[in-house]
Amino acid sequence: MESSTITIKVKLGEDKVPQQIEWNAKGTTAQETQEAKAFMLSLWDGTEKTALRIDLWTKEMMVDEMADFFYQTLITMADTYNRATHHEELTVEMKEFAKSFYQKFRDKHLK
Repeated sequence: MESSTITIKVKLGEDKVPQQIEWNAKGTTAQETQEAKAFMLSLWDGTEKTALRIDLWTKEMMVDEMADFFYQTLITMADTYNRATHHEELTVEMKEFAKSFYQKFRDKHLK
């Protein structure tokens, strides 16, 4: 069985706040280590029936970037859910929520 390793390195400041996030993955087109301003990792514990999460972002992550990040993440989560379940109606609802969320952000912060 083939396996792959994904490495995420978080450099913390003295205040324990992420200063830099770097990641790489073997077997991808991105051969060099990549930088990121934020990441969200979710794992499903089938035994406990709970989601385990790690959400981190650097001080450089701007509020408008966070809104973009959430919008894009919500859209891709809906796509993933649809591929796994074929529940088109729920997928459409999730995407409508994502669009509404993003529009409300833009209306509030980008005046």
